[in-house]
Amino acid sequence: MSFLSFSRNRVRAALGFCRRSRLTQSLLLGVLALNLTGCDLLASLLVAVPDTSPSQHLLFGNPSDAIADVSMADNYLIVGHDYALSYNKTRGTANWASWKLSKATLGSASRQDNFRADDRLPANWYRVDGNDYRGSGYDRGHLVPSADRTDDVTSNSSTFLMTNIIPQANKNNRETWRELEEYCRELVDRGYELYVIAGVYGGSKRIADQNVTVPSQTWKVVAALTPGQRPETVTKDAIVFAVDVPNNNRVSSNWRRYQVSIDTIEAKTRLDLLELLPDAIEAILESRVVEPPR
Repeated sequence: MSFLSFSRNRVRAALGFCRRSRLTQSLLLGVLALNLTGCDLLASLLVAVPDTSPSQHLLFGNPSDAIADVSMADNYLIVGHDYALSYNKTRGTANWASWKLSKATLGSASRQDNFRADDRLPANWYRVDGNDYRGSGYDRGHLVPSADRTDDVTSNSSTFLMTNIIPQANKNNRETWRELEEYCRELVDRGYELYVIAGVYGGSKRIADQNVTVPSQTWKVVAALTPGQRPETVTKDAIVFAVDVPNNNRVSSNWRRYQVSIDTIEAKTRLDLLELLPDAIEAILESRVVEPPR
């Protein structure tokens, strides 16, 4: 098949395969470029395929194969210094956010509280701003917690971009979710380095002039590793757990009541979580529900 018969979507799919199989994207582009007849075609390809270089916050993979392309409006990849996320234009929130939590990200920077629109979104998209949740009855809940980014003011400020914020029921945000966040930081104090993925699904109620969907569920997956550990060295004894918490005010403050398997979350969200673990280890860790240490 000649290169000219490739659609851009098929090229993107091939690049995604290369990421999952640990080949380099540059190798694929080099092979495809052998079929080019002019520099303009190469330039077109390079513009069409956005930068998807690895991030420390995507160590375990890109759960939805999100890319930074306006044609992927409900799975739009944003990778920053402090976290990565998949934004959903229809929902007005992220599908998921992924981040590394370690002693290096914790410090003494104060909470900035500067909720604001994220100008990394395409200019013609509605950008949820810091006032859009007012009067809705829902908190501006963080996916990546403010307290996970206290190493400096800039990092803490980044967590107040509204792409990192969801409409969260008061009790969920202030009790259940908060206590889980505090537990994760306790694990860091015990010497672990965490990789966390959190997200939402479900819901039909809309707020902010119909621009934001209120999720029915909030979920989180946590992998607590030794500092510097890579996915390929993770064993079946690793501390890996997940919760799926109803987003309402009837929720228990005890987050451990909502532990589920990662497989359960994947079935409900159609995401591929922790995909870069060795297959046999991934199957074990994602199928079980094991209470993390107290």
